[in-house]
Amino acid sequence: MFYGEFSHSLDKKSRLIVPAKFRETFQENYIEKLIITRGLDKCLFVFTEDEWKTQETKFKSMSFTKRESRKFNRLFFGSACEMEIDKQGRILLPSYLKLYAEIKREVVILGISNRIEIWAKDKWEEFYAETKESFEEIAEGLMEGEGEKK
Repeated sequence: MFYGEFSHSLDKKSRLIVPAKFRETFQENYIEKLIITRGLDKCLFVFTEDEWKTQETKFKSMSFTKRESRKFNRLFFGSACEMEIDKQGRILLPSYLKLYAEIKREVVILGISNRIEIWAKDKWEEFYAETKESFEEIAEGLMEGEGEKK
């Protein structure tokens, strides 16, 4: 559903222009609201309402009696906020989420299939530099045995 890498800047009011390609997807699928929350690796996760409900169902099934489950749910759901895209195609990033992701002005927006990730540009460049050389090894490790399962 969401694919690609885009560089953007926040305006003075902490608004971010959503890439046109993603806005087209929103219009084609009648998506009016987004959910944004803390992501992993110091980025922000953005979900459509439908995808958020899917994720919520998965995480709600985790036992609240387990400490790690409670910690994760507090950070993930406790920081989530619903937002609408304004007429200029912008979303407002809450200050507490900008602080978490260390976003100042320059960002990289990634389409990761069922979600969008928003990264501080310097954090994305650091992650990419550390990870790009091991891409094939990661793929082999994740895909190992996949052909045998069929």
